[in-house]
Order: sequence, then C-alpha cells, then structure tokens
Amino acid sequence: MKKNAIIITLIFLIPLFAYMLLTNSNQTTAQTTQTGKPQVIKFTSAMCLDCQTMNKIFKNIFPKYEGKIILTEIQVQDKNSFNDEQIKKYNVTLVPTIILLNSQGQQVKRIEGAIPEKEMDDCLKGLK
Repeated sequence: MKKNAIIITLIFLIPLFAYMLLTNSNQTTAQTTQTGKPQVIKFTSAMCLDCQTMNKIFKNIFPKYEGKIILTEIQVQDKNSFNDEQIKKYNVTLVPTIILLNSQGQQVKRIEGAIPEKEMDDCLKGLK
C-alpha cells in the first residue's frame, strides 16, 4: 500500500517539478529603456519545440551582436503585467514570435515561427 502511495505521489510531483524547471530557465530581464540601440524582442515558451530551436539558434549567433543589439526574451506563460502588455502591444498570437526594432524603436520586421540560422543571422546583420 505504501508503494502505491509513493508511486502516485511521484506521478504528480515529477511533471510539476519538470514544468517549474523549464519555465524558470533561460529567462532574461526585459529591458524597457530606450538606449538608442536596435532591439530584438523574442516571445517564447519553454514547452514549444520551435521556440527551443530558435533558442539554440540565438545561442549560436547572438554572441557576435552582444553590446550592439539588445535582446529581450519574454516567456509568454509567465503571467505578469509587463508580459501581458507586450503581448497585446505586438499582437502576439503564436510562439515563437520575434520582433526586430531599429534604434528609433520602430518595428522593422516580424518573424513568426522558426527560421533557419542563416536567415536569422541576415536579419540581425541588417538591423540598425
């Protein structure tokens, strides 16, 4: 009887623990100040396979743009006023959605879904 209770408890606790780990990883603090630099706003979710693909692509290519472009990552499943405001502002209906803003804060490109690494790199190269 004790063995069954332990198994049932683990069945409920393991997925909950895994979800908590996934949602807390890879979160960056959103930057709201205008710095005169181009900005990339990446709407993502820990449970999305295309988002995980785009996260790998950003890990590969973004280091060369560090300091030149501001990257803001918004986890859509994290419900807070800033995230909800940004989701409404940019009309995000699916993830991943990547918004590219020029140095004046104007949206120059919107990417919905996963794209190849080369194409993402070209978009970042053209961002001024």
